[in-house]
Amino acid sequence: MTREIVIGGVRIGGTNPLVLIAGPCVIESESATLETAERLKKITADLGVPFIFKSSYDKANRSSLRSYRGPGLREGLKVLARVKHELDLPLLSDIHRFEEIAPAAEVLDVIQIPAFLSRQTDLLVEVAKTGKVVNIKKGQFLAPWDIKNAIEKAESTGNRNILITERGVSFGYNNLIVDFRSLPMMRGLGYPVVFDATHSVQLPGGAGTASSGDRQYVAPLTRAAVAVGVDALFMEVHACPDKALCDGPNMMSLDELPDLLRQAQEINRIVKQ
Repeated sequence: MTREIVIGGVRIGGTNPLVLIAGPCVIESESATLETAERLKKITADLGVPFIFKSSYDKANRSSLRSYRGPGLREGLKVLARVKHELDLPLLSDIHRFEEIAPAAEVLDVIQIPAFLSRQTDLLVEVAKTGKVVNIKKGQFLAPWDIKNAIEKAESTGNRNILITERGVSFGYNNLIVDFRSLPMMRGLGYPVVFDATHSVQLPGGAGTASSGDRQYVAPLTRAAVAVGVDALFMEVHACPDKALCDGPNMMSLDELPDLLRQAQEINRIVKQ
């Protein structure tokens, strides 16, 4: 059984219900972000799914210099703070630089270490020192057992509020696959495991100057991950994915989310019995 991590009013791990971490890939506008958060809150409340809102203020790892990155740290945190206070939702977002850690920790409930930075020792340690919950996304280049080293870096600060996220592993050029053996392997390390259902279908750099993706596989991979056993699902969602400014090809439509969550809840209930 995994450790229980408390994030606001949400409990992840142990015998707790399946949690959803979701939101648009990047903040496109204040109004769109608030509208999406409000809609997600209603969907999850109706289904009884514990919910953490996620969106990025700056996507520093885009394929192209010309790609949309978001409003930036200062303006983006203002938007996320509105989501937190007006909708009473816990927040998760990712940091990329040391300068972001302190201001991000003032707003966020969970600070995410991006997959590409999961081996950056000093960055991981400084984030863990905040005492905030740290979500470590397993790099596409790491074996499941390699994540133990990242965990130990965070634990060295005395912080035991750690989540581990699986988002697929590189398979040749411009492709990712999910090895579902990784989920029980990583859960065996004692911390809650999150399955990133949308980045797992990403085709990194697959569109030349941008990443592409296979959105059609989000649902089957989600069902498979829950059947294997996870503590939370991570999904980037959008009202109209085809018009999204970032990661549209692998984002899920908000309209399709309720049915998939119902399926996931039922599978989770069977598995956890």
